[in-house]
Amino acid sequence: MRKVCFKSVLLLASLFCIFVTSNINAQDLQTAITLTRSEQYDEAEAAYNQIIQKEPNVSKNYFFLGENILLSYFADTISNSLKELTTQAKDVYLKGVNADSLNPLNYIGLSKVAFYLGQDQEAAKFRLKAKKNLPAYKKVSKILNPKDYAFALAKLAESYIRNEKVDTSKALPLLKEAINIDSKTPEIFIIAGDIYFLAKDGSNSIRNYNIANNLDKTRPTANMKIGSIYMKGRNLTAAIPYFEEAIKLNANYAPAYRELGLLWSMAGKYDKSKEYFKKYLEITKGNIPAKIRYVTALFYAKEYDEAVKNVEEIFSIDQKRTYLNRIAAYSSFEKNPPAYDKALAYMDKLFKDMPEDRIIQKDYTYYAKILLKKNSDYPKMVQNTEKLERDLARNQERYDAAKTADAKEKLKVQIDTLTNQITKFRKLISIDDVELDKAFLAYKKAHELTPEDKYLLNDVAVNLYNFKRFNESAKYFEKLIALGKNDANDYLQVGKAYNQGKNYVKADSALSILVQKFPDNIQGYVWIANTYSAMDPDNNKGIARPKFEMVIQKARMDSVKYASDLFNAYRFMGGDYFSQKNYVKAREYYYRIVNLSADNKDYKTIGYNSIGLTYYSNSEFDKAIEAYRKTLEIDPKNQNATISIKNVEIAKNNQVQVKPNEIKGLVKDVFGSPIASASVRVRDTAAEAWTNADGKYAFEIPEGSEALIVSAKGYKSKEVIITKARIYNISLEQQ
Repeated sequence: MRKVCFKSVLLLASLFCIFVTSNINAQDLQTAITLTRSEQYDEAEAAYNQIIQKEPNVSKNYFFLGENILLSYFADTISNSLKELTTQAKDVYLKGVNADSLNPLNYIGLSKVAFYLGQDQEAAKFRLKAKKNLPAYKKVSKILNPKDYAFALAKLAESYIRNEKVDTSKALPLLKEAINIDSKTPEIFIIAGDIYFLAKDGSNSIRNYNIANNLDKTRPTANMKIGSIYMKGRNLTAAIPYFEEAIKLNANYAPAYRELGLLWSMAGKYDKSKEYFKKYLEITKGNIPAKIRYVTALFYAKEYDEAVKNVEEIFSIDQKRTYLNRIAAYSSFEKNPPAYDKALAYMDKLFKDMPEDRIIQKDYTYYAKILLKKNSDYPKMVQNTEKLERDLARNQERYDAAKTADAKEKLKVQIDTLTNQITKFRKLISIDDVELDKAFLAYKKAHELTPEDKYLLNDVAVNLYNFKRFNESAKYFEKLIALGKNDANDYLQVGKAYNQGKNYVKADSALSILVQKFPDNIQGYVWIANTYSAMDPDNNKGIARPKFEMVIQKARMDSVKYASDLFNAYRFMGGDYFSQKNYVKAREYYYRIVNLSADNKDYKTIGYNSIGLTYYSNSEFDKAIEAYRKTLEIDPKNQNATISIKNVEIAKNNQVQVKPNEIKGLVKDVFGSPIASASVRVRDTAAEAWTNADGKYAFEIPEGSEALIVSAKGYKSKEVIITKARIYNISLEQQ
């Protein structure tokens, strides 16, 4: 008990000595604090350093210097480095602890630094030390220096603020205790107003600011903060009187002029906005730090051209402020229309001249976004190039099969044209790939700086997917799941990305987890079916069939909501049975397509055309014509049905005129849809036919022919052995 009592007395004595000693130099300290409140951080820092030089053992001075450093960071988070300024502040607070280890304030400062950096356990340790240096009391009247005791509690409450959020369960009890001890100090109510504002309690926030105002009607701070609340709520008319009152109280209160500049910019009154910004710069004597804050204000006001212009003006005076390339790059990116090349030039300059440890996460993310936007046509260019390559392969096959020199010459011209186009696009794609590699490397570095930033991870994953880097995209979606973002869509994104990247085993694994966790998620079953279809493209193993049957089972619970999923599943099942020549079963699914939606004409025409095809393939010509005519009743201009009817009638008329060496048939995809312009060629011969718009072909083959080679643009070629049959219906799988 003696030790505890002795320590409490020592703490009380220490606090008393601290605050009495600081009062000797109170006037100088108050001047420095006023400079901080006026956002003249450089001048304030110089003043604090002078005070510390005179009174190096007064720990309170170190605390306010550390506060000034942290506030200077939050005044300009674009130009400043959190790591650099928290390091500076920490050094100052540690000096304050060395000056007097019993003063709670510098421990509170250290807790803020740790908390800002995400070091929550370290922050808790420093808060505990601060509390231990605030001696316990039974009655408020027994506290030796209640004003400073309450101030420390309020600052301790403030230490629970991070990223514009606050832990009110910890902060509010401390504030209430502080107000209970001292209800006469405006600064405590200012802190209370700040905390309630972050807690989205505007009424209590304004109430506390008004109390602060009533306690000291000479200070502009509370009016300024009330005005800011109204401005953030876009109630500009209500905000103006508070800013004007702040200026009335202190005509040199620079922040009020800056806020009015922003306000009039938001209102579209740019002349008035510039007038107030001009006054702001006059009051701050046009110094570079003030102008930098002005540039930052312009950026947040979306005055991007003005922001870039002012950066260039600063560079003309002081080129050492490399970090301003950052805001110039951000502004060039955000302006309308964007100036991506200019933004990239500023970012390259920043990365070249700025030490790597001062590069912030936003630099990497903006750099990535600039490069991605600059190359936004990349996915379409890749898609078009792949189409050209398929066209080239098709024309090359035609060239090889051409029988005359004239035909070969015409095809050669097309082949050369396509080859030149592909070469040109592949060169452009190669150039873009270099920049895209840089973009995703920048994203990777941003992620390393903030590994738990879910918004960043999602942004990276989505962009990787959009730029066709599917497997990498899946890995970033998996990182999101590891961080707890594991709703149904997250697993679906992983499965889709692996599916597109042809990593079907991992796709199946992710999608299986999805349907296990969310058994009613239809898209999970749909993508499992798609994955198994891709694993067995010819459907030789039949592994996709039960998966599509499961889609049908689940989706039929709400056939309106999941109509498109049912359509695709029915189409697959119909095509599957069609390929087995089980036309009766195939028609069962095609009729389901017809009856799927009373208002969807596309479903009905595709269904009836598919039904007609089953009858045609089975030489049931009258029924085939009947099905095609039902299509025309729905869509009189349907070319597929019109041409098919003509072909069926020809086949019907020629049924008795079959030539002994003539073969015919239909080329279709796995869903049963006909493929036009497909090549059907007898292996090792020049005998070849091309399918019509309905996917049909017919030609005479040489005696002794052994096999057919069937190919089409965008599909895998297929070899079919020739038997005594004279009808060969062939199904091709997409590449």
